[in-house]
Amino acid sequence: MEKMKLQLFAVNTTESVQPGNNLSAEMKTYYEKRLIDLAEPKLVHDQFADKYPIPVGGGKTIEFRRYDSLEKAVKPITEGVTPAGNNLNVTSLNETVMQYGDWIQLSDMLEMSAVDNNVVQATRLLGAQAGRTLDSITRDVLAGGTNVIYAPDKSGETETVIQRRGEITENCRLTADLIFRAAAQLKGMNADPIDDKYVAIIHPYVAYDLMRSEEWIDAHKYATPENIYAGEIGRIAGVRFVESTEAKIFRGADLADSERTFTISAFAGSSVIPAEYGEGSQFMITVAGKLNAETAPSLVGRKIQICSKETGEFTYVGIKGVTVANRYIFLDSAPGFVPAAGDTIYPGEGGHAGISVFSTIVLGAHAYAVTEIEGGGLTHIVKQLGYGDDPLNQRSSVGWKATKCAKRLVEQYMVRIESASSYSANAAAN
Repeated sequence: MEKMKLQLFAVNTTESVQPGNNLSAEMKTYYEKRLIDLAEPKLVHDQFADKYPIPVGGGKTIEFRRYDSLEKAVKPITEGVTPAGNNLNVTSLNETVMQYGDWIQLSDMLEMSAVDNNVVQATRLLGAQAGRTLDSITRDVLAGGTNVIYAPDKSGETETVIQRRGEITENCRLTADLIFRAAAQLKGMNADPIDDKYVAIIHPYVAYDLMRSEEWIDAHKYATPENIYAGEIGRIAGVRFVESTEAKIFRGADLADSERTFTISAFAGSSVIPAEYGEGSQFMITVAGKLNAETAPSLVGRKIQICSKETGEFTYVGIKGVTVANRYIFLDSAPGFVPAAGDTIYPGEGGHAGISVFSTIVLGAHAYAVTEIEGGGLTHIVKQLGYGDDPLNQRSSVGWKATKCAKRLVEQYMVRIESASSYSANAAAN
């Protein structure tokens, strides 16, 4: 079998005729399509958005539009008199598109010695990376929505209402009842369904809990199973579920290298706080953790949870400043109780005691918008040996870049349910 010559497949999506860019149109089309095909399966969060193309030469700001509903026309009209009529009320929501990208450099020795077609392999990896990157940009915008339902704690005889993410325990699981609540909330705001039903984007770890519900219907049991979304796994309460490992997980980073938590060794009031930390700082704690010059700066501005060793009570505060020499952490507000030696400090960005919290987003139609990926959004770039400053033809490269932004249009048309799962103890943030 004749060996494939890699240079026959080198391609650049620009129309430049500079050295290294004189490549065939067939190869441009082949690789561009391959990259997009590899990226699209990851774009679950873009699947249900209103699409806005990026106009060529249109600048960096894209305008999304939201049309306000009309008030009821309950006043009777006078016979023979034309009423005043109404006007469209359009709200413009502007967002700046940003550019993202990455690339892989290949060497002449790798091309000569490798068995695989390295451009194809690099394209496969970069396509998957591009899809995850662009999907996460949209996901993080959706995860910032203002309509939130926190799964209650049902571990006791009575249900405990949860008011904030930091109170979510491992017993706060997603249930069919919460899906009914989210769907009712969307209906109450007159949110249109997407096609025929609302859609929820769910992590597999949370779907594991929900799929055991009696109300669950698997996608393959639909009357028309061929009309399903990419990644769809089933439905409950008129909500269709699309599964994605990129569904948002909230979890705070470890407080220090190889240390998830800190232990308090002492607590003091403002009288002992150095002047440079005194403004706005009310309390100081001394920790017995690995507080060093490398890890300390990353703590400033973070939220933490302090757990009382005696009572098990939790309080939530922020970190304003850190001094490494004395292991001092200065708090930005008064804790809910007086911390004592032996109390534990947990990361505060996730759930109770720092566990991972999962986001399930239930969507109606026209809730958000994204820039379109095709027609200028995602570009595949392959440069052959000798491009640029490469006098010995030692380097080639494969890369991608994309312009992208996402915007929530109508907050009332989306609901985020935050819950724990069987995997909350160890699931990593994404």
